[in-house]
Amino acid sequence: MERSSAAVGAVRRLRTQPPPVPVPVPKPRRRPPKDDDDDDGWDWRKAGSGGGSARLLPLLPESRAVLVLVLYLLGLRGLVHVSFQRLVQPARLPREFSAPRARTYLENITAIGPRAVGSPENEIFTVNYILEQIKAIELESSRAHKISVDIQRPTGTFSIDFLGGFTSYYDNITNVVVKLEPASGAEHAVLSNCHFDSVPNTLGASDDAVSCSVMLEILHTLSKSPEPLQHAVIFLFNGAEENLLQASHGFITQHHWAKSVRAFINLEAAGVGGKELVFQTGPENPWLVQAYISAAKHPFGCIVAQEIFQSGVIPAETDFRIYRDFGNVPGIDLAFIENGYIYHTKYDTADRILTDSIQRAGDNILGVLKYLAKSDKLARSHEYQHGNVVFFDVFGMFVLAYPARVGAIMNCVITAIAVLYLGRKTLQPRIRVSYLKELVVAFGFTLLAWLATLVGILMMAAFISLIGRSLFWYTHFYVSVLLYGTAALAKLILVHTLAKTFYYKHTNQQFLGEIFFDVPLVFWSITLALLTYLGISSAFISATWVVFPLLTKLMAYKELKEKGATMKFVAIYLLGMFIPHLYLLYLNWIIFEMFIPIMGRSGSEIPPDIVVAAFIVIVCILLSSYLLKFVYFARSTKMTIITLTTISAVTFILVCSGIFFPYSSDVANPRPKRVFLQHLSRRFHSFDGHLEKSDSGIWVNGLDYSGMSHVTPHIPELNDSIRTKCEEESPLCGLPWILPVDYVFRKNWYLPAPSVTPKQPVRFRLLSKEQMPWDSTRLIFEVSGPSHMSLYLRPHPGSTLSRWSLGHGTPVVNAIDGDYFVYYSHGLEALPWQFWVELKASEDSTKGIVTLAIATHYFFGEDQKSPPLLALIDRFPNWTFPSGWVSTYDQYIF
Repeated sequence: MERSSAAVGAVRRLRTQPPPVPVPVPKPRRRPPKDDDDDDGWDWRKAGSGGGSARLLPLLPESRAVLVLVLYLLGLRGLVHVSFQRLVQPARLPREFSAPRARTYLENITAIGPRAVGSPENEIFTVNYILEQIKAIELESSRAHKISVDIQRPTGTFSIDFLGGFTSYYDNITNVVVKLEPASGAEHAVLSNCHFDSVPNTLGASDDAVSCSVMLEILHTLSKSPEPLQHAVIFLFNGAEENLLQASHGFITQHHWAKSVRAFINLEAAGVGGKELVFQTGPENPWLVQAYISAAKHPFGCIVAQEIFQSGVIPAETDFRIYRDFGNVPGIDLAFIENGYIYHTKYDTADRILTDSIQRAGDNILGVLKYLAKSDKLARSHEYQHGNVVFFDVFGMFVLAYPARVGAIMNCVITAIAVLYLGRKTLQPRIRVSYLKELVVAFGFTLLAWLATLVGILMMAAFISLIGRSLFWYTHFYVSVLLYGTAALAKLILVHTLAKTFYYKHTNQQFLGEIFFDVPLVFWSITLALLTYLGISSAFISATWVVFPLLTKLMAYKELKEKGATMKFVAIYLLGMFIPHLYLLYLNWIIFEMFIPIMGRSGSEIPPDIVVAAFIVIVCILLSSYLLKFVYFARSTKMTIITLTTISAVTFILVCSGIFFPYSSDVANPRPKRVFLQHLSRRFHSFDGHLEKSDSGIWVNGLDYSGMSHVTPHIPELNDSIRTKCEEESPLCGLPWILPVDYVFRKNWYLPAPSVTPKQPVRFRLLSKEQMPWDSTRLIFEVSGPSHMSLYLRPHPGSTLSRWSLGHGTPVVNAIDGDYFVYYSHGLEALPWQFWVELKASEDSTKGIVTLAIATHYFFGEDQKSPPLLALIDRFPNWTFPSGWVSTYDQYIF
């Protein structure tokens, strides 16, 4: 009875209460795929915004998330900086490589002065110094070794498809060749190559006197060892590398020791000091890379640098190519890459090269040479051509290497795993259409963000170039990051914020984080598959951006599912992505170290700000590819966007105001503007041999995009009113180019000046004209003049240059301007240069069949600089490096 009364009372109370007001549940515009058995076992209906029983999981507070990401990026940058700065200490143990002794060699070589080919400094003084040191080393050497020395002065010719293609001819240049072998002799040898010549007006400490100093000390160290080597080591001190690789060609094609060479190490420079980078190996000799890995104490190299260099993006070649192409010998190419701003300038001095840097290079090269000289594989190197090898150093600590074919298999397996991961979601019938749709839409938003960012930043860079503020980052590189980097990040975040706010307004945040994890995974998987298909070994980078994110998701999955995007989840996620982020930043820093200085000598046609801005945007896109999902986990991104935009806007205003001057004369860290000046006289002869016209002046070329805009306030007459006009009927515009680079430097200036009269003038004459049996006309010429000359030929319409006595006999036309270019040089003494050309001409040849021009370049001696040239050079501001010489140009029609 009591229970019945209580129940009745309860019913009465319920009847007297008003009915509950139904709470409207907002209906989402789109729902994520629902399946209790999806790929992760995730029930999205319980993840935060699907149904009424869903548990709302917390979102990231913006300030804390940004702080963590900033600290994370700063930590990455700090680790990269430390890895680059970490060198070694000089050795103190006997018979080890001695950097202080190598520095003594370096200082003595650079004290001789600039060493242009043909000059007494190069052909006599430096050669004598090297011979003296070799003699002293021989006197101290162990009886277990035999040292032989040979002075080679080769003459030869070859063609090369560099700078559009040209032909080279050299006469009586100098090589100092030393062979260290067991006392009983050796049949096979490993070659170590350096060059002691320098570009005009520079001391060439880093390029390449320091390498020759390292080789002298290695010779000293090896020769004192009581243990004989199995094979010989040949040390080639070549005296004409800056003349477009002539001396190495003379050695490998003509020297009697060249046939014994089975592998080589080439020591070069693209900067001043720092670490020496392995940037070329092979071809197809993976055992050489393994030798470097095993023997180098401080390895530093990457297949990415090799593929970039061999793509032609960097306008340079080394002796590596000569040994590879003309000697069919495999090798390793190393170069100093730090501080390329002063490469080939007067600032390339011995005091700027750290002793630690010399020690590091010496340790590495000594170790590798000893390893190769004792290797059984050296004698049968041709038997170990097993394809290419993927190699990369891990933050300068050690190098990983594996065959490229193994890398291709690994990449295919990794791609297949990513496909399986993504395929599980699409194979389930209930979520297939919805998931694919959301993935495509998210991919579209991502591509839109990338494209909008790239276009916007490039427009900003183009505007800066148009208003004359190009290269503002040349001395202040961090400013380019503050301008282009912050603007790029702001645009990327803004696009995703707009997508989140409007398109994904009612969509589960965790689902968005999931889908925007899959989008970059798809991108990197496609990139990995494509690079692998194309045979590009650098695909290993893409592999890390597939493997580590998948592992990261496994680690962070539980935290995200149970508690949402907490700071613990962020920490786990960033920890998992640490390796790919750090390594990509590490590689990018190497590329920046190489490319930014090149922008100071990349010519007048390519806007460097466009290149740098595009590169920074690409780096931002890649580094942020897996981080932009946090936009969908964050409560807000308003302050982040405002902060980034403010930084970029303030930097943009400062850049436009001209506060960041591109160049610097700072003694400790100069960033000079490079300028070439040639005081020249030009003479144009008609078909009948008479002088048709002539002029003289100082021809000025600025090596970067800014031209003379910064110089004009200091030298008012050097302005755009005296821009050089191209002689359209003349080869290479009728100007005395030392190399066929007229297509790179189309903006130059011609300041009228008195004519020049060198004491060693050029003498050019036609010796004979013969009609050949095969309906060709052979013209035989003789030329005498200074050590450096350039020959240009342009057949007239209806005429064809069919044969000549240069190169391999078949004329090589420059693929860019259609003319024929020959680079000539000689040593101290040389006979007049004789050559012949054969042309097939049409019947109507009343105006001649070929235009031929000879340009001279006086790089040293009393003919090098005239009083007007010296006076003009003295007027250039101290933040420039003006390099000048006297030239002549004579044009004939035959």
